[in-house]
Amino acid sequence: MSNSFSKSADASNSVLQETVARISRILPGVLACAAIAGLAAGLRLLPGVGRLSPMIIAIAVGMLVRNTLGTHPALTAGIGFAMRRLLRLAIVLLGLQLTFAEVAETGLRGVAVIVGCVALTFLFTLAVGRLLGADARLVRLIAAGTSICGASAVAAANAAVEAPDEDVAYAVACVTVFGSIAMFAYPLLQGVLHLAPRDYGLWAGASIHEIAQVVAAAFAVGREAGDSGTVAKLTRVMTLAPMVLAMAAVLPRAGGAAGEGDRPRPPLPWFVFGFVALVAVNSAVSLPVPFKAEASVASSFLLTMALAAMGLETSVVKLRAKGLRPALTGACASLFIAGLALVLIRLT
Repeated sequence: MSNSFSKSADASNSVLQETVARISRILPGVLACAAIAGLAAGLRLLPGVGRLSPMIIAIAVGMLVRNTLGTHPALTAGIGFAMRRLLRLAIVLLGLQLTFAEVAETGLRGVAVIVGCVALTFLFTLAVGRLLGADARLVRLIAAGTSICGASAVAAANAAVEAPDEDVAYAVACVTVFGSIAMFAYPLLQGVLHLAPRDYGLWAGASIHEIAQVVAAAFAVGREAGDSGTVAKLTRVMTLAPMVLAMAAVLPRAGGAAGEGDRPRPPLPWFVFGFVALVAVNSAVSLPVPFKAEASVASSFLLTMALAAMGLETSVVKLRAKGLRPALTGACASLFIAGLALVLIRLT
């Protein structure tokens, strides 16, 4: 009996030692990503920077560090952990910010406009990218970011695409630049288009990339437009789960070396089921407001850490090698979703 107890104790000690060793390996890199995420949050307080998402700032700072100071090998394990595990946890926690009731508030017309924009923009982007000869994996990331929700969608979609970190950074840059242009242009165009406030909000929510960009553009016209735009954008975020699952299950593997196309597709990103499950919980149960607020902060910070990690892994030299074709694809996709959303709103 004492032998059995001794073996059990040895096994427990072994597991504990392995756990401590793993934590020791990933902790430096995770702390580095957390530091960059904290810096990004602080930089948003500077004049003119507040309109940018902390995720965008974090990936930019990470790239600056990687391409000037370099990254120490001791950070590698933690950076990889942040890019994958923490990213998936952040996407799951996003589910606590949405309810099916919010989708219902958009109405059948609004949902139809949003779903139409997401699906058609995604397919249009793939077609344009193919026509221009841009890298297929990068085009898929740009398609996800443009059609759904910017940097968050790019990061989530990469679980299915498995593109290099430079592709993720390039796609994030695309959706950030063109989304920012839309954020400033939409309020000016409202004076020409004379859309009703709710229709303007739907237009912004259905076509501008980042949530922060939608909020800025929609509330610039008024509270009614702002509320409409926010709800429309949250409804659009709901399409993230089915889109990522579809990308993993339906699209053939893209890019890579010779013979790589015969490899099996990447596994389904099961974390999106966690996202949908938390949306269902948030819809069925009245969760405390402070708890949801804390979950929102945690999700945003974890996403920012994941993007910081991607920046730390991104080489500017490799980024330049991508050329202008993907950027042109992103520009065409952004113009397409803006025009399509406006046409659908007018027609309905």
